[in-house]
Amino acid sequence: MMKKKSISASKASLVFFLCQMISALDVPLDSKLLEELSQPPTITQQSPKDYIVDPRENIVIQCEAKGKPPPSFSWTRNGTHFDIDKDEQVTMKPNSGTLVINIMNGGKAEAYEGVYQCTARNERGAAISNNIVIRPSRSPLWTKEKLEPNQVREGDSLVLHCRPPVGLPPPIIFWMDNAFQRLPQSERVSQGLNGDLYFSNVQPEDTREDYICYARFNHTQTIQQKQPISVKVFSTKPVTERPPILLTPTGTTSNKVELRGNVLLLECIAAGLPTPVIRWIKEGGELPANRTFFENFKKTLKIIDVSEADSGNYKCIARNILGSTHHVISVTVKAAPYWITAPRNLVLSPGEDGTLICRANGNPKPSISWLANGVPIAIAPEDPSRKVDGDTIIFSAVQERSSAVYQCNASNEYGYLLANAFVNVLAEPPRILTPANKLYQVILDSPALIDCAYFGSPKPEIEWFKGVKGSILRGNEYVFHDNGTLEIPVAQKDSTGTYTCVARNELGKIQNEVQLEVKDPTMIIKQPEYKVIQRYGHVSFECIIKHDSTLIPTVIWLKDNDELPDDERFLVGKDNLTIMNVTDKDDGTYTCIVNTTLDSVSASAVLTVVAAPPTPAIIYARPNPPFDLELTGQLERSIELSWIPGDENNSPITSFVIEYEDGLHEPGVWHYQTEVPGSQTTVQLKLSPYVNYSFRVIAVNEIGRSQPSEPSEQYLTKSANPDENPSNVQGIGSEPDNLVITWESLKGFQSNGPGLQYKVSWRQKDVDDEWTSVVVANVSKYIVSGTPTFVPYEIKVQALNDLGYAPEPSEVIGHSGEDLPMVAPGNVQVHVINSTLAKVHWDPVPLKSVRGHLQGYKVYYWKVQSLSRRSKRHIEKKILTFRGNKTFGMLPGLEPYSSYKLNVRVVNGKGEGPASPDKVFKTPEGVPSSPSFLKITNPTLDSLTLEWGSPTHPNGVLISYILKFQPINNTHELGPLVEIRIPANESSLILKNLNYSTRYKFYFNAQTSVGSGSQITEEAVTIMDEAGIPRPAVGAGKVQPLYPRIRNVTTAAAETYANISWEYEGPDHANFYVEYGVAGSKEDWKKEIVNGSRSFFVLKGLTPGTAYKVRVGAEGLSGFRSSEDVFETGPAMASRQVDIATQGWFIGLMCAVALLILILLIVCFIRRNKGGKYPVKEKEDAHADPEIQPMKEDDGTFGEYSDAEDHKPLKKGSRTPSDRTVKKEDSDDSLVDYGEGVNGQFNEDGSFIGQYSGKKEKEPAEGNESSEAPSPVNAMNSFV
Repeated sequence: MMKKKSISASKASLVFFLCQMISALDVPLDSKLLEELSQPPTITQQSPKDYIVDPRENIVIQCEAKGKPPPSFSWTRNGTHFDIDKDEQVTMKPNSGTLVINIMNGGKAEAYEGVYQCTARNERGAAISNNIVIRPSRSPLWTKEKLEPNQVREGDSLVLHCRPPVGLPPPIIFWMDNAFQRLPQSERVSQGLNGDLYFSNVQPEDTREDYICYARFNHTQTIQQKQPISVKVFSTKPVTERPPILLTPTGTTSNKVELRGNVLLLECIAAGLPTPVIRWIKEGGELPANRTFFENFKKTLKIIDVSEADSGNYKCIARNILGSTHHVISVTVKAAPYWITAPRNLVLSPGEDGTLICRANGNPKPSISWLANGVPIAIAPEDPSRKVDGDTIIFSAVQERSSAVYQCNASNEYGYLLANAFVNVLAEPPRILTPANKLYQVILDSPALIDCAYFGSPKPEIEWFKGVKGSILRGNEYVFHDNGTLEIPVAQKDSTGTYTCVARNELGKIQNEVQLEVKDPTMIIKQPEYKVIQRYGHVSFECIIKHDSTLIPTVIWLKDNDELPDDERFLVGKDNLTIMNVTDKDDGTYTCIVNTTLDSVSASAVLTVVAAPPTPAIIYARPNPPFDLELTGQLERSIELSWIPGDENNSPITSFVIEYEDGLHEPGVWHYQTEVPGSQTTVQLKLSPYVNYSFRVIAVNEIGRSQPSEPSEQYLTKSANPDENPSNVQGIGSEPDNLVITWESLKGFQSNGPGLQYKVSWRQKDVDDEWTSVVVANVSKYIVSGTPTFVPYEIKVQALNDLGYAPEPSEVIGHSGEDLPMVAPGNVQVHVINSTLAKVHWDPVPLKSVRGHLQGYKVYYWKVQSLSRRSKRHIEKKILTFRGNKTFGMLPGLEPYSSYKLNVRVVNGKGEGPASPDKVFKTPEGVPSSPSFLKITNPTLDSLTLEWGSPTHPNGVLISYILKFQPINNTHELGPLVEIRIPANESSLILKNLNYSTRYKFYFNAQTSVGSGSQITEEAVTIMDEAGIPRPAVGAGKVQPLYPRIRNVTTAAAETYANISWEYEGPDHANFYVEYGVAGSKEDWKKEIVNGSRSFFVLKGLTPGTAYKVRVGAEGLSGFRSSEDVFETGPAMASRQVDIATQGWFIGLMCAVALLILILLIVCFIRRNKGGKYPVKEKEDAHADPEIQPMKEDDGTFGEYSDAEDHKPLKKGSRTPSDRTVKKEDSDDSLVDYGEGVNGQFNEDGSFIGQYSGKKEKEPAEGNESSEAPSPVNAMNSFV
C-alpha cells in the first residue's frame, strides 16, 4: 500500500470547501511558468483615491497592470469615456495605463478636475482601478480686513483669531513676529487646533504690535501672511485673580465623531488667573495606554489609531487655586469599510467548483455589491456556472469561458473599498518544474526528500519509479507528499540510483529523472579524552575522524563553546590540539567539531590544571648589605661611587638604591639619590654645590630591602650661584588693598652657597609700569600694601647668595585682595516645575562688579507659609550654591502648596554680595501625607468609633478622607473590602452594623485634588456576643456612619468678635455648645452654650490679630463634636467714628422728638377717655402676637427663634411683626455668614445691620407661600 500524507475521509469535504475559498489550484511562483500561462489583468499600481495635485506641474495619474496577454487600458472621466486622443495635452505612457496631463505647456489644472477610473482589459477579463478624484491644490490670498488694536486689562483672557483662507489641502498655521521668530508658547499662551492664539491671561510683556498669523500651503510651497495684530495690555492694581472658564470648547458638553484608525484630537483651552492646569479623564474607563499622548501643554488630548472601543465621554478639567470647570466631549468612533475577508484570485480547472468571498465591516455596516469585468453583475453577461449569494459568488462546473475579473465594492457613508479578484479557468497539460537530472545527496540512515514540483490543470497525478524501467514505487518504506515530493525515511546504500517522476492528467503526461546518492556518515573514531596536567606543562587532545571519501571535512576546535584564545601556545594539528606552557586560565572544556556539506559531529573533553608537586623548601631572605664603598673621580658637580654586593640569599638582587646625607645643612637625615639595576656596582652621581656629601647603598630583591651599607667617606663641594629659583610662587591678597607674595623656599643644599636671600619683584599687569623689587632674607612671604582691589600683577622671585644670582625667574600672575561684590543678580525668574521642584534663572552680574574671583551664585530660599493652613511658622532659610558663572539652578525638596521667597547673591573669594529683591513663588498642590494618627475606640457588638488627625503635611486643600476596611478571619484571610468617603472637615466616625467578635483591618488616607496620599493602617476587634447570638456571615450588613453629625463649620471674624455657623444632621432639639481657644495654646478650651437649637453663634471679647481654634458640639452626646476650624481676628484699628451722643445738634433733636411724643401721648389719652379706638390698636387686635410665631417647615413661613424651653403654640400666617422690627433680646447671634449677596455688616455687639445698608428687598406677598426655600437670609429679609 502507498503511504499517503492526507487527512481522513470524514474531514475531506470540509477541507475541500476551505481550499476552494482560497484557490482550487496553487500556481507555483515559477517565472518561466507564469510567462506562459494566460492570466486576467491585475491592477498593480494606481494613484490614491483623493489625489491633490500641484497646479503648476504636470498631472500624472498612475495605472499599471499585468496580465497574459498584456492588457490594454482605457479611462473614464466623471462616469463617461475619456478619449485621450482628442486632447493634445493628455498622453498615455507606452505599455502602461498611466496618464500624463501636460500643464506646464499651457494646460490648466482646474480644467482637469474630476473623477477618473482606469480599466485594464485582455481576453480573460477586465480589472478596474479605484475612483481617483483629481483636485488641484489651492492657496488663496487672505481677505483684506481692518484689524482694530486689542486693548486688554492685565489678567484678562484674549483670543487672537487667525481665520486663514480655505485652501486645499488645509494650511498649516503658525504665529510669528516681524522678525520671523516664532512667538513663544506656554501653559498661558498657546495656539489652538483652529489656528487661533489663546491667552489664558494677559501680562504686560504681551504688549506688542506684531502678532502675525501665517498659513503655509505645503502642496504649493507657499506661505500667506495675515496683517499684524496689535495687543496693548494696561495694568490695574491689584490684578484680580479669576477661577477658570473654558475659551474652547464652549458650553458644558459637545460631540465629536472620528473614524476608526484615525488620530483623535480633543482640545480644551481655559482662561483664568493663575493660569489653569488642564487634566483629562475618560468617564467610566481609562485612557488607552501606549496610544494616548498629551500635546500643547496638556490642552490637547491625542489618541492614535482609534477604534470603536475608544467611544465614550472624555472630560477635560481646568483648575487653578480659585476653583475648576470642566467640559465633556462625547466621542463617537465610526468606521469606513475595512476588510474582514478580501476576495482572492481563483485558479480553476474546467469542471471544478470554487468560491469568491468578500466580507467587510464598518460603522455603519457597509453594503456589498459585485461587478464582473467592471460592469454591475446584474447587467453583466450571464454565466450559468455563477451564482451570487450576498457577499459570496459560488462557481459550479466552470468552463474556460467562465474566466473573468470580479470586483467587490464595500461602501458606507464614510468611504468605500474596491477589490479585484479574477477567476482564471485553465486547461493545461502537466509540467514538471524540478530541473532534470538534479542530484540529491544524503547521509546513510537519514531521511531523503526528492522533489517533483509540478503544475497542470486539471491537477496531475504523480507516480514515482526507481530506475529507467523500474516498477512503480509502493510500500511503507516510502512517503508520497501532496506537492509531489518523495520521502525515503531511512536512506540505505541500495537507495542510491535514478528516480523517475511521472505527472499525468487528461491533457497529457510528462516525466523527469533525478539522481540520489547515499554517503557514509562522518565519525570521530578517536575522541579527545579527559586530561589532568600540571601547571607549565603541555597537553595534547586527539580527534581522529573517518568520513566518506567524496566529502571534504573541516575541523574546528572550541574552548568552552567559544573560539580558541588568540595565543601562540595553542597549536592545531591535523588530528590534534596541543597546548604549551599550560596555565590556570587554560582550565575548561575543549570540543572538536567536524563539518561536511551533509553532516556534522563533535566530541568534547575537560582539561584540569593542577599545581606542580612541591620541591624541597628553599630559604629566601633579603640580601646582605653592600660593603667596601669607594669614591673616585671627584669633580665639582659629579663623583663616581662603587661597592661590593652582599649575599643574595637565594633571591637575585634586582636593584641598588643610593642615598646621601648633607652633613652641612641636615646632618643625620638621609635622602634618596638614585636607583640602578642589580647587575651594576658602579654609578656616576650628580652633585650640588656647597654640600658635604656622604653616601650609602641598599640592595633590593623580591623578598625586600637589605640593611643600609656603612656610609662612605665625606666629600664637600665648592660654593656657586644658585641653580634654581623658588617654586610655587603665588600672589593672593589677604585684604582689599594688599598683595601677599608667597613661595616655597629653597632647601639647604639648593642654596649652592652661604648668604641665601630672595629678590621679590612685582608690577601691575597690562599697565606700562616699571618693576618694583625688594631683597628679603631667607623667608617665604612678602606683603605689598596700598594696592587697588583685585588687580592682576606680574610677580617673580629670584634666589641669590654671596656668590651671585640664580637664573632669571619665570613670571607668574597674581591678584591683589578681593572685596565683597557690589551688585546683586538681576531679572530673577522662577519657573515652578512641579509641587516639589522649581527652576530659578537670573542674569549674571558684570564681572567688574564681582571684585574678585567669581566662585558662583548662592540662592537663599525659605518657606513663607503653607497655602492650606494660612499660618506662618519659623522661617528656616535654605542655601544652594551654584559654582561658576551659572545663570540657573534647580530648587529641590520644596513643600507642595506653599508660598516661598528667594533671593540670589553672587559669591567671590571674599564673601557674598548684596541680595537680589525677594522673589515670591508658589508651589502647586501635591498628594497629602498620611493622617497623623488613627485611633479606634468604643468597641461594641456591632460598632467601632474611629478618630483621626489631619495629615501633618496636607500639601494642598483636603477634599475628603478615604476609609477602607475588611474583616480578617482566624486564618488571616481577608474578607470583602468596603470603602467610605468622608468629608475633609470630619475627625471621627462611628461604624455600625459590623460583625460581632470580628477583627477588622482599616486603611485610611487623605485626598487632595491631585490624588490620594499614603495610607495609615490599624486593626480592631468588635466585642464578644455574650448572649450567644449566631454570628452573621463575613461582609453581611452595610456599614454606615452613625448620625447625628456636625459639619461645614465656618467662621466670619471681625476685630473682637466672630460669627460661627455650622450644618447639623441628626435628631431634633439638640442643644449645642461652642468651644474655642487660642490656636497653638495648651490652655483648656473655653465653652459657650448656644441659646436654643440654632446653627450659629457670636463669640465676643476676642483679642484683635489673634488666631483662634473653634469646634462645635452637642450636649448629651458623648464624644460628638465637629472637626476643628482656625480663624484669625482682624487687626486693631484706630476708631474714626464720632460719638454723636455728645453732639449738641443730636441732643436738641432728641429733645424735640421726646416733646412731640409726649404731646401725642396726651392727645391719645384724651381720645381714649372719650371711648374712641386707636387705629393701631385695631390692627393689633386683628393679629396675634407675631413675635412668637414659628416658621413651619412645610410652608416655609418664618417664626422667631425661641429658647429651648419655650414651646408655646403659635399661629400660622404672619411672617413679620406688626412694627416690622426685630427685638434685640430675641437673639444676639448674627447671620452674616449666610448673608452672601446682601450688604450685611456687623455692629460692635454683633447685631445684623444689612437692612440699613441702602439696599432693600421687595416685601413678600401676604400668605404662607414663598418662592424661596426657607433660609436665615430670607428670614431676616422678611423683617425689613
